[in-house]
Formats: sequence, C-alpha cells, structure tokens
Amino acid sequence: MSKEIKLPNGWKNKLAGEFEKEYMIEIKSFLLDCYKSGKEIYPKSSEIFNAFTHCDFNEVKVVIIGQDPYHGKGQANGLCFSVNNNIPKPPSLVNIFKELEDDLSKKIDTENGNLERWARQGVFLLNSTLTVEKNKPMSHSSIGWDIFTDKVIEILNKDSENLVFILWGNHAQKKIEKINISNHMIIKSVHPSPLSAHRGFFGSKPFTKTNNYLKSKNISEINW
Repeated sequence: MSKEIKLPNGWKNKLAGEFEKEYMIEIKSFLLDCYKSGKEIYPKSSEIFNAFTHCDFNEVKVVIIGQDPYHGKGQANGLCFSVNNNIPKPPSLVNIFKELEDDLSKKIDTENGNLERWARQGVFLLNSTLTVEKNKPMSHSSIGWDIFTDKVIEILNKDSENLVFILWGNHAQKKIEKINISNHMIIKSVHPSPLSAHRGFFGSKPFTKTNNYLKSKNISEINW
C-alpha cells in the first residue's frame, strides 16, 4: 500500500513501516475486495489520505478529529467535515459555519464547503475511520482504521508541541487519553450534528479559542 500512497515527506518519515503492518495489509485487502465486487467506497481511492496530503506533519497546528467520511455520493474528499466543491453542505458542516460566524462576529464566505483552505494553513482534518461504503455510515469502522489513526495521534502528541486538538462529540473525545494536555490544548464540546449542537456546540467558540492559544505560543493564527 505504501508504494501507492504518495505522502508528503514529513508524514512519510513519521509513518515509515506502518503500511507494511498486518492490520494495514488487511485494510488494503478488504478495500480491494470491495472495489472488485463493485461496491462504492468513499472517498475515492486517490483521496483517502488527503488529510495528510494537504497538511504535512511539520505544518500541523490544529487537529480536528471526525468520525467517518460522509457516505453520500460525491461528498467525502478525505478531510473530515469537508465536502467537495459545489456539493451541498451536510447539516454538521452548516452548523460549523454557523458557529464560526457567531464566534468571529462577522459574515464569512460559507458558499463552498471544501475545507482545503483550512488544511493548507495547518489544520489537520482527520477522520477516525478513513473510508465508508455508500449509504452505510460506520460500515468500515471496525476494519482497522482506528489502529492507524490512533498511531497518527500518538505521533502528533509525542513529536509535536503546542497543538490544538478540537474534539467534537464522544467518538472524538475517546482520543483524549492519547494526548498530553501539558504539551497541547484540548477544545471539546458536543458534536455539531443537529441532534446535539444546541447542547453545547453553539456558543463554544472553538475558533477564537484556537487562535488565542496559537497567538500565546507565537504561532501564526488560522484565517478561518
């Protein structure tokens, strides 16, 4: 699998050998079987590792952890909560943009839900599970991706400092045990889903909290 995945140098060095491990070989075999049987898997294979492609290890300032990719056709693009250009925004992303505007006290351009612009500034948009079958949420949640993304978070925790980890919802907050809070900042709330956003996501001001922390560490802020 590693020969087919073109990671930027920072991640390539940090994850050296990970793609040859048994669990990752099993993930690859599972996905190949899905493709051969005609199942639609999202995101497309070239975008599975987009979180890494668009934000190399040495560029990471902020880590946002999602659950699994959007399972609707054309939505997932390998960045958590993000959708491809000209795709209608899912409800959670609509709520993220609502909170962003309220947090910054200004109107922003929310027409496009593609969050590559965040990733290019050092926002690492990582789903816990990197693939999903069409119209079957959480269908790949038990094939081994959590082992890989746990390893990624462990590397970020150990080999970086002064990162902001934004954890929305119970699933993301399970990763707290892998983060040293004396070296990094954790911002957490309920998930931005319409089912929970009114119970503490709205009004949580994660974006200004993030920038205030970065500024306090003399790290350039994110232009959200």
